[in-house]
Amino acid sequence: MIFKHRLLTTPETWSLTIVRVMLGLVIWAHGAQKLLGWFGGHGPAGFMGAFEQMTGLPGFMAWLIIIIEFVGGICLIIGFWTRIWAFCVLCLFVGIIMTVHLPYGFFMNWSGDQAGQGYEFHLLVIGMAWALVVGGAGMLSVDRSMYSGQRTTF
Repeated sequence: MIFKHRLLTTPETWSLTIVRVMLGLVIWAHGAQKLLGWFGGHGPAGFMGAFEQMTGLPGFMAWLIIIIEFVGGICLIIGFWTRIWAFCVLCLFVGIIMTVHLPYGFFMNWSGDQAGQGYEFHLLVIGMAWALVVGGAGMLSVDRSMYSGQRTTF
């Protein structure tokens, strides 16, 4: 019962709902690029090749990223196990900074004068994810309806 309370309880606030849905949409779109090749993505084969080349990590970890982004993005949008998926996103983006973006500095490469991108976007994602880990899903979430036993309509 204590675990259920800590995992699913969430305040009646729209601010967490907005953070959750916006983060979920952005993360899901990145996952759709990797899994389905949508939005200019290269699909799983293209992502796995680039992932292994950029990070030197094994390809199975690329599938973990795809799952976190695609499935986790959907779960964030609907507010299902929000704290768990937000924590996964937070850890993923810390890893992305450490393995890829740290050498390029803070700022994104808007001028195109360096080989990669900085990590400012990633810090925003980490901040949003942390707010959800601490605060919960907010209004209109599956978490809220599972905890309270009330039916949530979207």
